[in-house]
Amino acid sequence: MRTKLVLLGLLLAAGTAGSTAMAGSDANQVRLSGLNEDPLVLSTTGTGQFRARVDETKQEITYRLSYSALEGAVTQAHLHLGGSAQSGQIIVFLCTNAGNGPAGTQACPAAPATVTGTLKATDVIGPAPQGIAAGEFAEVARAIRAGAVYVNVHSAKYPAGEIRAQLGHNH
Repeated sequence: MRTKLVLLGLLLAAGTAGSTAMAGSDANQVRLSGLNEDPLVLSTTGTGQFRARVDETKQEITYRLSYSALEGAVTQAHLHLGGSAQSGQIIVFLCTNAGNGPAGTQACPAAPATVTGTLKATDVIGPAPQGIAAGEFAEVARAIRAGAVYVNVHSAKYPAGEIRAQLGHNH
């Protein structure tokens, strides 16, 4: 695990030098599970995978989120600011069916599904109470490098999140 995190750190550090970096471990991919949820770990059949490429030069994150076997209908998915044992506020929407995302946010398809996209500075909504203002892409990239960002898929059965993974970790 330590080797993976060091490798991730080197890859992400390369991104700050102007090249493209991958977020995540084991070929830039993290696995989502209810066992990673916070504040309560969940036993759920839901699983997922998230892959992200952070390009600090272009100020964009290209992502691919797949999820399946959720116990509730998918409602939304986001990147959040928070450590592995913390719940944090939303940085960017990946998809939503709740009508609560910024204009242009794509709908979350029913599981099993894959959602892809490219996030830009204009997609960053905050979280201002945690020190990231809308549009602050560099702060998001810094948080990803620090392992302080997680991906979360929310469902009707588990509105606070059914499956989750910390970027930079593979659970």
